[in-house]
Formats: sequence, structure tokens, C-alpha cells
Amino acid sequence: MGDYVELPGVRTWYETDGAGDAEPLVLLHGGLSTNETWGAQRADLAAAYRLFLPERRAHGRTPDVEGPLSYGDMADDTVDFIEAVVRGPAHLVGWSDGGIVALLVALARPDLVRKVVAIGANFRPTPEILADPAMLEHMADDGPAMAPLRDLYAAASPDGADHWPVVMSKMADMFAVEPALTTAELSRITAPTLILAGDDDMMTLEHTIDLYRAIPDSQLAIVPGASHAVPMEKPALVNTLILDFLTKPPAPTMFPIRRAGPERNT
Repeated sequence: MGDYVELPGVRTWYETDGAGDAEPLVLLHGGLSTNETWGAQRADLAAAYRLFLPERRAHGRTPDVEGPLSYGDMADDTVDFIEAVVRGPAHLVGWSDGGIVALLVALARPDLVRKVVAIGANFRPTPEILADPAMLEHMADDGPAMAPLRDLYAAASPDGADHWPVVMSKMADMFAVEPALTTAELSRITAPTLILAGDDDMMTLEHTIDLYRAIPDSQLAIVPGASHAVPMEKPALVNTLILDFLTKPPAPTMFPIRRAGPERNT
């Protein structure tokens, strides 16, 4: 089911799924994509949680806004969405840009966040973290590499297919300078967080490990044989990792180092 909610920043399309009395889980799609990209996760997650799937400004069925796009504004929209629609703390599962937004919400409003799963997320601007900087050369709005995302946009956007180049330009401007988080800022995230990525993801493994190390209560999952599209490529494994993290307390490990705590040296 889908509907619009009037938020302070933008009229936002969202969908719901799952049992109404279950814990809430907000799914945050990737950049330049739509809720359709969660197709391989939706049924498994809806069996355990009440799902909320907002589409961010200039994505899917949610219209563009005047002026530039920013992760900060998208995080503010998400906070407004949680307060207006979810009406209480929720788990956040975000993929790519959605993972960035989830981290920003966890920083700004820890009272609204239970746990975070950030899939293929980065905390520095795209030019700094790409495993292959040449990827930027293939992001022309009319290029073949962007065709799948362009088609998703054309099928859903209330602004019409002709608005795609405008959105692409705004997103490219945002990617060039955002996000701009520091490890010191990330260290203030208090929500338990799972950092998940493919072993051949768009950002370097070193950057993903830096993200994991910066968040105090975090876990790391690197999925073998997978790229930035890991939720589509390895859905059964990804769904298991998400549900295991969200539903179970951390299991004690035999030889903890990072999680050993101060008593280890006493």
C-alpha cells in the first residue's frame, strides 16, 4: 500500500508492509532509485517487522524541490517522516545513499533510532572513496550505464521523464562534496550498527573498514562475490545478516579484542 504524507520539506510518497503490531523498520533506498529495488528484501523483512518505505525528495514518486539536494535535507525529511508516520523509534536499514541518511539520522536523533544497517554506505564524498575513480566518467544522465536508473525514474516520477537530467545534475553536485562526516562525528553514534558491503563494492574496502571502526557499537559484514548491488546479488545471505543483527543480541565471542572492554587489561 502507498500514500503521500505532507512533510515540512516535501510531499513524500511512502509504502507500508508487514504486521501492524510488529516493531517498525524503515527501509531507505539507494540514490537515484526507488522502493522497487527492495524487492528481494521486502517479504523476508515484512515477516518480522512493520515496514515503512519512504521515497526521498526527487526520487521515485516523491517530487523534486527547488534548489540543491543534500543529505542533510534528506535526513531531516526522514526524521520528519519517522515522527509523523512511524511515531516512535525504528530500526533503519539503508542502502548506499539510504545508508548515509540512516547514519545522519542516528547522529541527529538517537531517540528515534533502535538499530542501523548501512549497506554500501560512505561517509566522505564520492571522489575520495571510489575504488575506481573512472566510474564518474560513466555517470552521464543519457549514458547507457544509467539506463536502469533512468527507466525507474521515468516510470515513477511525478515530475516526468524530462526532469531526469535536472535531478542527475543536482545529485552529481551533491556527490562531489557530500557526505562530509569525520570519524570523530561518527564516534557519537550510539545505535548498534551493522556495516555491510560487497567485497567488490564501489567504495574501497579501506573506507568501509574506517566506517566500521569509527562507530563504537558496530559490526562488519563483507559479503563475498558481491558488488554495490549486494542486496540484489546475494539476497538470501543479506536478509539473514540483517535479521540476525536486528533480532538477536550480540553473541559472546571467545577471543574478543575490539569488544573486550577495559577489563581486558586489568
